[in-house]
Amino acid sequence: MVISFSLALLFGVILFFMIRSGSMKWGPAIVAILFGFSLASTGAADPINNFLESITDGVNSVDDSINSSSGGE
Repeated sequence: MVISFSLALLFGVILFFMIRSGSMKWGPAIVAILFGFSLASTGAADPINNFLESITDGVNSVDDSINSSSGGE
């Protein structure tokens, strides 16, 4: 749950800066937000969550291996 909240916060910040910089207007941003909400209520939500969890697990394992190999210095 913490990871999904962090990703939602990250995507929200990215969306905010895209709107602020002018690379995305308010209309498409609202459509993107509504699409996200509607996608979360479909059967695609579980595979997307599983995919994101596998990516974060992979990043964590790479980070752990880097930290364990540099810990001896």
